[in-house]
Amino acid sequence: MTSQPHPSGVARPDEYRVLRDADLRAYLAGLPEIVARLGEQPEAWSISEIGDGNLNLVFIVKGTTGGVAVKQALPYVRLVGESWPLPLSRSHYEYQALVHQARLAPGLVPAVLHHNEALALIAMELLEPHIILRKGLVAGTCYPRLVDHITTFLARTLFLSSDLAVPAAQKKQGIAAFAGNHALCKITEDLIFTEPYFQAEQNRWTSPWLDATAARSRPGCWKRPKASGISLP
Repeated sequence: MTSQPHPSGVARPDEYRVLRDADLRAYLAGLPEIVARLGEQPEAWSISEIGDGNLNLVFIVKGTTGGVAVKQALPYVRLVGESWPLPLSRSHYEYQALVHQARLAPGLVPAVLHHNEALALIAMELLEPHIILRKGLVAGTCYPRLVDHITTFLARTLFLSSDLAVPAAQKKQGIAAFAGNHALCKITEDLIFTEPYFQAEQNRWTSPWLDATAARSRPGCWKRPKASGISLP
């Protein structure tokens, strides 16, 4: 992975637009580092939107000489729609995280090829023939290097960004760089560490078969301090 991350310029909200097939093709065709990877015939590139997550658009772009993955944040939760807005800045925090993780655990995260903060867009290395790990595990696939890779990634990124390895001033700068990413943190805090323990509006379960199971999680007040402890930094 030899590509270097591209820092974005100053974000301007009026520059944001959702990129679809034609717009995305034209945008990528103006990036020399992307053209070099895909091949110099943009009209021959294939573009597939494969996002199956809750938040973002995800495209696989393939050309005659290679491929890239492109991710663009939407200003709302994709699964719900515009009634649940989310800040576009989350894309910039993801970019910062990928660059930071690549420095601490080289070879264990996809290389960032381009980032545009105003468009909330990241173009990165296309990992093939990789699939989502969850799907492979459900299918019973054995990954003999998974334990080594994931523990190495966790050990290096957690220790090398901790107070044990980083001077105090640098650590505080790192915390400040990500402190504004509170919207995504709130989703995790609410959906995992708070709402399962009372009758929240967004709670769902298969009723009536799981009614008793859901009810058992609510009155157990002893669980809430444990969950709160896990959620605290």
